[in-house]
Amino acid sequence: MVGQKNLKADKDDLILVFGKGCLHAISGIDGEVLWRKDFASESIEVSHIIQSPEVIYVAGFVGSSKFYVYEVNAKSGELLKNNHVALPFATSGESLSVSGDKFVVLDDVRSKIVTIDINNGNINYNQKQVSDLIKDSSGQAVILPSKLPGLFALKINSQVLLIKVTNEGELVALDQIDNTAAFSNALSISEDQHVFAFVQYEDNKIQLSVKDVNDWNGALLKENLVIDHQRGNIEKIFINNYVRTDRSHGFRALMVMEDHSLLLVQQGEIVWSREDGLASVVDVTTSELPVEKEGVSVAKVEQNLFEWLKGHVLKLKGTLMIASAEEKIAIQKLRLRSSEKSKMTRDHNGFRKLLIVLTRAGKVFALHTGDGRIVWSTTLHALRKSEDCEHPVGLNIYQWQVPHHHALDENPSLLVIGRCGPSVTAPTVISFLDAYTGKELNSLSLAHTVARVIPLPYTDSTEQRLHLIIDVNKHAYLYPRTPEAIEILKREFSNIYWYSVETDNGVIRGHALKSNCIHEIVDEYCFVFRDLWSIVFPSESEKIIATVTRKSNEVVHTQAKVMTDHDVMYKYISKNILFVANAAPKASGEIGTATPEEATLVIYIIDTVTGRILHRMTHHGCQGPVHAVFSENWVVYHYFNLRAHRHEMSVIEVYDQSRADNKDIWKFVLGKHNLTSPISSYYRPEISAKSQSYFFTHSVKAIEVTSTAKGITSKQLLIGTIGDQVLALDKRFLDPRRTLNPSQAEKEEGIIPLTDSLPIISQSYITHSLKVEGLRGIVTVPAKLESTSLVFAYGVDLFFTQIAPSRTYDSLTEDFSYALLLLTIVALVAALFVTYVLSERKDLEEKWR
Repeated sequence: MVGQKNLKADKDDLILVFGKGCLHAISGIDGEVLWRKDFASESIEVSHIIQSPEVIYVAGFVGSSKFYVYEVNAKSGELLKNNHVALPFATSGESLSVSGDKFVVLDDVRSKIVTIDINNGNINYNQKQVSDLIKDSSGQAVILPSKLPGLFALKINSQVLLIKVTNEGELVALDQIDNTAAFSNALSISEDQHVFAFVQYEDNKIQLSVKDVNDWNGALLKENLVIDHQRGNIEKIFINNYVRTDRSHGFRALMVMEDHSLLLVQQGEIVWSREDGLASVVDVTTSELPVEKEGVSVAKVEQNLFEWLKGHVLKLKGTLMIASAEEKIAIQKLRLRSSEKSKMTRDHNGFRKLLIVLTRAGKVFALHTGDGRIVWSTTLHALRKSEDCEHPVGLNIYQWQVPHHHALDENPSLLVIGRCGPSVTAPTVISFLDAYTGKELNSLSLAHTVARVIPLPYTDSTEQRLHLIIDVNKHAYLYPRTPEAIEILKREFSNIYWYSVETDNGVIRGHALKSNCIHEIVDEYCFVFRDLWSIVFPSESEKIIATVTRKSNEVVHTQAKVMTDHDVMYKYISKNILFVANAAPKASGEIGTATPEEATLVIYIIDTVTGRILHRMTHHGCQGPVHAVFSENWVVYHYFNLRAHRHEMSVIEVYDQSRADNKDIWKFVLGKHNLTSPISSYYRPEISAKSQSYFFTHSVKAIEVTSTAKGITSKQLLIGTIGDQVLALDKRFLDPRRTLNPSQAEKEEGIIPLTDSLPIISQSYITHSLKVEGLRGIVTVPAKLESTSLVFAYGVDLFFTQIAPSRTYDSLTEDFSYALLLLTIVALVAALFVTYVLSERKDLEEKWR
């Protein structure tokens, strides 16, 4: 909350900033904090600040029925006095400022409007029944947040009532507008004229109207426009004016849609649009593009024959340099569309894919990795705002069906999970989408909640992946709900395990399926589960602040790791490993909230099937936030060292000592090794761990690791820095076996000499000079080419690139000279031919001698 007003003509502007329970007065000239006043101990929910040259009034509710006003000296910040009034009923808490000293608020049942007037610190209030202002008041009343001078808008169902607040605090109904979607704030176009805009729905069209606050009879503007229904309802509207050539006022309207997109409307037309919903990506998955089929007609490939002929005519005009400016733009678009990168078919190297992203508004986008264009987008019907779903939000997106080469006639499909509110107990909806077209195949409103979704490693005959949805009542529901899925689940019943983390209680539990649910209505797809184990951390000394596990689809090339002097160690590879970071309660907040003596960071590596703690390590004098990534048999995590006043990164590598005896060649010859024995979490192998810590310069927002098709290529850590850039750091720098003076054999193995800090190489930023503003996450996807990994970073901005951690050892570079290669081959063939002729001639001469 910010307020600003001149104190005196000969003084600087005073800027008031309220945040975290404290009011700050800041000089407008040099930014110096002149004074601060703490209201946190007063338990007041500050909603309004009234500023005058000598006195500042801070107003708000304590609880739901007591309204307080604090009078503060504007020059010193001294509290002069406070006053309060207790309302005879509770309020909804949604107060709106109508003028400088008048506010309106609804009671808790939304049947009364309360007008609160602050006059020199004194509080007066009036109340009026909503039914006295509007005949049909059966719906729930809501005060719209539009700021109109001396007015406010009250919405009941689809009707909006404009109400004027008189100087005496009385309420007068001015107008009633039906089917209203949104109201704008008032816009001053002259000293005594204020206008505002509102949007109404009429049939399949939207009507935009602009009216004068003081003249309700006529409209300054009334326009009809058509908006794509996929964008949903209009959430907000902002207006701006301009002067036409005839000196009259024209208006532009910026509309914020339900899918978080922006539209600029002028003269009944959409001037431009922006998909700003992409700034709130919550989950990402990928889909392969369709295979390019042979025997497809030219007309089908190019949409139709006319478009194909038109494109070639345009290209011919461009070649003959007779194309107009518009035709040149069309030619450029055709070239981009027909380039190899932007084709809508798979490529041999697997670089072309669809990135499927789910936004917080519940809209799904398919982005082409070649040029970043939006291939399709769809707002899920089940996640539209309605009476049954007032606050829809997208949660997760998963691959549902991935047909392989024998079923290429079917398109892959996606599973989208959404919820009608921020609470875990809110109603949940699921939707199924076609990955190539974005068409919504089906949607379901679930009768149960969704606390977690577990994709199982099993598919049915139609290649639909089985999923378990866990609700808050400890029930597991199987999807798809088919008899074949039930048979597969029963066959693998004893092999399904998962874990849950209760952060607030400091408990981690392991679970397994038990039996079918016992309900009044029999549901064979519902199961209850049992707790196999639990780990309870002492709440007085440890609090869970981070957990991370391995990717379920990660590929490990080999379990063996060749060490120095040809020694072999075997990686402890398991998909059931969980990394847990616990901090002391005092050190679980922001950096600096605890002293080094109070701060402790405890690291655990836990088997989630048995609950066995494989490794435990303590960092004294350290605290979070902790960012970590788990890959193969190692985990890397980032935290803050309070003693050194620097960030650190640590690495832990886990090895299986039970296979350490498999080094004798005769054991392999005689078949007495145990490398082919099955690996089970219930078998308790001997575990050894190696660890090392290093200083790191930057604070971190996200950490990810590169992934490749076969897992052969060296790994790189992708670190999202506080500067919203992505740094690629070779995993060799985080090798726990680094020493100050590595031996010749260690150098040959590639071990880097030990330093206390990790290097930051400018050329290692894969974002180069660009920033991914508001970076929140990094996703890596393997390409078919083993050397290459695809990287997608998202935040307010989106960023995509290809990286080769071990360089492109399995492909030719883009700047490779094929002409020189061809000339070399031709020269070699010619040389071979000449040499052959000379050799034959020499042999003939030898025979004639």
